[in-house]
Amino acid sequence: MTDLPPNAQNSDNNDVAPELLRKLRQKQGTWVEWGVAIAQLQKLGYDPQAIFEATGFEQVQQNQVVVGAQVYNSIEKAGASVAVRSHYSTRGSDVLYELRLLTQEERAGAAELTFQHKIDVDEAREVAKAIKDFSRFRTLPEGFENHPGDAVAYQCWKLARQNSDLQERSRLIAKGLRFAHSQTARKQIEQLLTDFTLVPKRPAPILPFYRLESEEELPRLVPVVGELPLAPKDLQAVPLIEEIEPFRMVKFAGEQAWVPLPGWQVLLNAEDPVVILCKSDRLPNQTQNLSQPVLVVINRQEREWDASSYFVVDNSGELDFQWFETAPEIPLLGKIILIVRPKKILDENVTKDVWQIDE
Repeated sequence: MTDLPPNAQNSDNNDVAPELLRKLRQKQGTWVEWGVAIAQLQKLGYDPQAIFEATGFEQVQQNQVVVGAQVYNSIEKAGASVAVRSHYSTRGSDVLYELRLLTQEERAGAAELTFQHKIDVDEAREVAKAIKDFSRFRTLPEGFENHPGDAVAYQCWKLARQNSDLQERSRLIAKGLRFAHSQTARKQIEQLLTDFTLVPKRPAPILPFYRLESEEELPRLVPVVGELPLAPKDLQAVPLIEEIEPFRMVKFAGEQAWVPLPGWQVLLNAEDPVVILCKSDRLPNQTQNLSQPVLVVINRQEREWDASSYFVVDNSGELDFQWFETAPEIPLLGKIILIVRPKKILDENVTKDVWQIDE
């Protein structure tokens, strides 16, 4: 029997955990069942590292099958065809994972599309983005219908009109015709075979990255007891602060937390700044393979669109960061005013020893 990790010892349902671990270790069942089992173990208190040590499922794999299984469950509920469900019940967790930010109905339509066109994971990512971007139109673009195939076709049509390279333009036209669902969408794309008018593409702005470089830029928060006269109980009432790296974020009792940031002018000018923690791969237009934690500072007061900025929006009930080439038809929740990377420290213990710093 597999030993239970310390964080799962007190669970009332530990009797089911060993069986789940055994099935995962022996790769019994489908990948969908693996995702459900891993999600159950996480609810029982198992962290990803404990599951990896007990089953061999790496943390990236765990996340993929858990999220993929959730997407599979949603396309079942949305009435995906038997052929699609049969196909994805045994393979394609990576493809379904890419559909995670779509709504339940959008996921079902996208799953049908990826199945019909035998789409791989890279193309699935592009399809999901095209469908999500298309869903933001209140009035559909002329000639294109509300169908996932037309959504991808529109994206190809738009990019082809912006591309002066004839080979790439031809590739996009062919792809658009491949996915187009309606005859009107096909007609719109076919017109590009004779209409070579180039529509300039507005370049995406550069994300406002900052990096903490010096020790002085990493202030430490100290709780305030109050102003004298004070009683001993006032001193005892101040909670112990525990810093959370890499940004020295602190939490008090309850859910509220604070994080220290330098007094940069862009922060001082912000009327209503708030911080969102995320990994850098969640940011738009990122090509770096290395994913690292970042602080995204949002000014909730700035909600008017401009083409030189990125904004936070509601993406099917989840916060998402987007740049819009033209004024969007969805509400903007705030503007990204800066993104902070953690300070690079070769040896963190060195900064704690004054004698080493002095030398």
